[in-house]
Amino acid sequence: MNLYWVVLLLAVIVEIAWAMSLKWIQLSPGVLSIGTSLVLTGLNMLMLSYAMRGIPVGTAYAIWTGLGAVGITLIGIVFFKDPANASRLAFMALIVVGIVGLKLTSGPA
Repeated sequence: MNLYWVVLLLAVIVEIAWAMSLKWIQLSPGVLSIGTSLVLTGLNMLMLSYAMRGIPVGTAYAIWTGLGAVGITLIGIVFFKDPANASRLAFMALIVVGIVGLKLTSGPA
């Protein structure tokens, strides 16, 4: 796995942290929560744009949004008692299958 893919995976983690920062703003609005969200937004965009230097744009964006969506959904299930029915889990699995397919067919990066 080359540096572009590592940065993309780190960007996914930052994307999940950013989404959680929005929940933090909802629960505790203030300078720290809003500032954290803004910093994470900037870092997220920088990391994604760097990853797109070596990964096709559609592949990078789909992986970033897909894994971010799956990650934040799992956090919602675990920490916020969001629904965890079989249908939701199956559709998240389909997202992961699509991401794996995009990675396998994206060519060398």
